[in-house]
Amino acid sequence: MKYMIMLYGSQEDYDAMAGKATGRPALAPEDFAPMHAFMESFNNDLVESGEFVDAHGLAAPVHARRIQLQNGVPAVTDGPYPETQEVLAGYTIVECESFDRATEIAARLASCPSPGGIFSDGFADVRPILDGRADLDL
Repeated sequence: MKYMIMLYGSQEDYDAMAGKATGRPALAPEDFAPMHAFMESFNNDLVESGEFVDAHGLAAPVHARRIQLQNGVPAVTDGPYPETQEVLAGYTIVECESFDRATEIAARLASCPSPGGIFSDGFADVRPILDGRADLDL
């Protein structure tokens, strides 16, 4: 079965990574070398085990748009969304034997280094990917 591991962040995180001091200290690109090395190794391990399907980071929330029906009409709101602190920052899709194995894979992300520990409060969700109607009864 396939599982999506969803990584979360905030606009402040994106600002810090872009070198802007807001709620978090500004960071330089070299501050991220250990984090990038970890993620490259994480993905390579999944490729070698045959469990890797796909992974991508997402653009900052300021570049997002939300489309929501209001009185039957689509209303568009530009991000970031003040009522939301955490946003989807990236994802990894794995195909593995069980939900427990997907959870074990996601738990490895807790050891990802972050510059000055600024992402130490980060989290990830793991959810099965449905292949069809029958999967709704997981």
